[in-house]
Amino acid sequence: MPTIITHSLIGFLSGKLSAFEVDKKRFWFFSIVLPMLPDADVLTFYFNIHYSHFIGHRGFFHSIFFAYLIGIIIVTFFFRKNNLFSRKSLLLMAYFGTLTASHGIFDAMTNGGMGIALLAPFDNTRYFLPFRPIQVSPIGITKFFSYWGYKTLFSEMLYIWTPAVLITFLTLFIKKKRKNPKKI
Repeated sequence: MPTIITHSLIGFLSGKLSAFEVDKKRFWFFSIVLPMLPDADVLTFYFNIHYSHFIGHRGFFHSIFFAYLIGIIIVTFFFRKNNLFSRKSLLLMAYFGTLTASHGIFDAMTNGGMGIALLAPFDNTRYFLPFRPIQVSPIGITKFFSYWGYKTLFSEMLYIWTPAVLITFLTLFIKKKRKNPKKI
């Protein structure tokens, strides 16, 4: 898996690009936390639930279905000022669902583990993407502060952080230029 640092960075950068007019504290909290949420399934190890189990690590909680279900739940319970079927609510659901789904997609780009159950609960097959340049992150704090952890962060900087930051800055620059074009 990429690190929680990388997952939360994606949420932060996505929030910078959004134009939602909602409760900003809640919006930012969920934008940063939801991309990390699927990794809460590492707790299943403490309950002796095997990695390959439906709810094991990188199982159902890393699926696209779960991600969009979370998007619906978050908007239903925390952004109820809007009609749930309004355009704004549906876009917020899609936004939070996509942020949560990004976790499984990035994990499917790693070089370790058993794959991601992206299609659960309909199919528990574990998948990887054909392009897998990201060093899988070690599980546990002590292992994270090792050569393996360093290699993980370096691969994330190269393949996720750099493109994501460049896209964000370029998009913000273009938005600013469109808003305030220079007159010749």
